[in-house]
Order: sequence, then structure tokens, then C-alpha cells
Amino acid sequence: MSTLSLAAVHTKYNLLETMRVPIAVIGSLVFPTLAYCLFVLPQGTVTQNPEFATAATASLIVFAFMSACLFSIGIDLAEQRSKPWWPYLRTLPGSPAARMIGLMSATLVISILAMIPLLLVGGLFTTASVTVPALLSAIGLVILTAVPSALLGVIIGTTAGPKAAIAIAQVAMFLLAFGGGLFLPPVLFPEWLDVASKFLWVREAREIVVAAALGTEIPVWAIVGIAAWTVALGVLAIVLYKGDEGRRYR
Repeated sequence: MSTLSLAAVHTKYNLLETMRVPIAVIGSLVFPTLAYCLFVLPQGTVTQNPEFATAATASLIVFAFMSACLFSIGIDLAEQRSKPWWPYLRTLPGSPAARMIGLMSATLVISILAMIPLLLVGGLFTTASVTVPALLSAIGLVILTAVPSALLGVIIGTTAGPKAAIAIAQVAMFLLAFGGGLFLPPVLFPEWLDVASKFLWVREAREIVVAAALGTEIPVWAIVGIAAWTVALGVLAIVLYKGDEGRRYR
């Protein structure tokens, strides 16, 4: 069986395992929309301005993907590593990459599902407006820009136990969300925080997705920054994951 075929099997069973705990699925789907209702809908100046409303919706979609990556990958990977079944899987001839691709693919499915209620609430209760090409472009870019968050999830899941992973993922999620301008628009940041947040991949992802949704030019600094983060976190995740594989085989 090829790596991709095996990855598809892992994706299927990761989704089935997640669906066996309905509250986990509901939480992943509802939490980003709940944040949208709490942070965006009460602000009339945002909801009544098409540009502001569109930017706010795009920001919360970035948040939906980021939180899904940290929790679904980070915590699930930590829990799987703590179970006897995981070391047994490592003794099988299948590629370790298939397990990771399957986990990431299952997370992508959950993230896309979490995006749907956000789009519905934004379209029904705000003046957010976007063309179909811009919407498709923004969706494609939000998936690409979620890669660093997925890699951070791998790092958390590989280096921490289940209980520690929950705490780390929660702290990382809120720090990245606030620092990246997902809850509070960067235009309201003090100058020092605005400059500092531009070095976070979440802020860079926000700028890219918002620009795509609004049909404006994507900042070059955001593209360069998120590419650098992807390479750096990718190398670190591979090193840690391979090191963990080696330790468990000895």
C-alpha cells in the first residue's frame, strides 16, 4: 500500500475516532463562531462597515484553522503517543509520514467544517461582502497559511504529554490569537505591539487572507515571514518527530 493510500486510511480512522466523542466535534465547530459572536457582532461599527466586517470574518476563519491545528494535532498526537497502540503502529512497515498526513488531513476536514458556520453568521448578520473568486482565493490561502500552526501542533504533540499538551495548546492559542490581531484589529494596537505582532505567523496569515478577501495587494513582508516560519517550524518538527521515533524504537 502506498503512503498516500495509507494516509487516507489514517484520515478516515482519525475522523471516526473524533466523531465518537461528539462534544469534541461540536466544540471545534462552535468555538470559532462563538468567538465571532462575542468579539465581532456586538461592534456595530464593524458589522455595518463591509470592509471591516469582511476583515473580521477572515480573521476569525484564520483563528478557526489555527485553533483546530493546535488542538486536533497537538493534543491528539500527544494522546496517541501515550497509548500502547502507538508504539505498535511504529513496528509496522508503513511510513510514519502516513500517520502524520492522516492526522493533518483529518484536522483540515474539521477546520473546513468549522469555517462554514462562520461564513453563514458573517453573511447573515453583518455587511461582509466578498466576490466568489476572492472567497475561493481566501479559502485556499487560509489553508496554506495554517501550515505553521499545524507544525506547531506537531511540535507540541511530540514533546509534551497529554495533560501538558492541553495547557500548552491553550496558552499558545490565546497568545497567538491576540498577538496576531485575530480578536482585536491591529489598527488598534499600540505601535510597539503592532511592530512585534508582524513577526508572528498568525499576524502574517491574517494579513494575507484579509488582503485576498478584500481584493487588495498582499504585503510582501507577510509572505516572506510566513515562508520563513514554515521552513523553521518544519525543520524543527521533522527533527523532533524523527528523534521521538528513534527513542521509542530503542
